[in-house]
Amino acid sequence: MSATTASEGRGRGGRERILAAATRLFAVQGINATGMEQVAEAAPVSKRTLYAHFRTKDDLVIAHLEHLASSGATLESVLTREDIPPRERILALFDQPAPDAAPVRGCPFIDAAAEFPDPHSTVHSYAREQKLRMVGLVTALVTELGCREPVALAEQLVTLADGAASRAMVLDEADYGRHARAAAETLLAHALAG
Repeated sequence: MSATTASEGRGRGGRERILAAATRLFAVQGINATGMEQVAEAAPVSKRTLYAHFRTKDDLVIAHLEHLASSGATLESVLTREDIPPRERILALFDQPAPDAAPVRGCPFIDAAAEFPDPHSTVHSYAREQKLRMVGLVTALVTELGCREPVALAEQLVTLADGAASRAMVLDEADYGRHARAAAETLLAHALAG
C-alpha cells in the first residue's frame, strides 16, 4: 500500500474500519487467533487509534458481536421481521444464506462462547444473552401461533437452528439447514395440531 493510500484509509471512520477488519479476521481465523496488531493493520489504523476505540480485545469482541446483532447479519434477525408471518419467520432460520452472503462460519455467538469458555467472561455472557434472546423471540412467535407449550417448542427449534448452523460450518455445506427445516416443520405441525 502506498503512503498516500494508507493515509487516505486513516482518519474518520476508524471505528467502523476496525469493526469491519475484526469481523473479516474473526470469521476467517477465529477470535483468539487474531491479534490486535493484525486488526490495526487490516483496518488500517494505528495501534493508538485502535486502543483509543477499544481498550481491550474483549471490548473489541463485544463491539463486534453487538455490531453483528444490530446489523441483521445473524440468524436472529429474521425473527423480528414483521413483513413475514410467524411460522415463516421460524422456518427462515433454516434457509440457505443468500449467494452473496459471507462464507458459512456457524453462529458467531456460539463461536465466541467456545473461544471464551469461562461462563463469567463478558464475551461468554454476551453470547449467552443473545442465545436467550433468540429463545425469547421464538417463544413469542410460537405463542402467537397458538402453541400450548411455547417455551419447550422454542427450545427445540433454536436447538435445531444452532445445530444446523454448526453442522453447516463444520461440513462447509451452506444449505445444510434443509434437514433441520424438515424437522422444524414436523415439530410445528405436531405442536399446533388440535
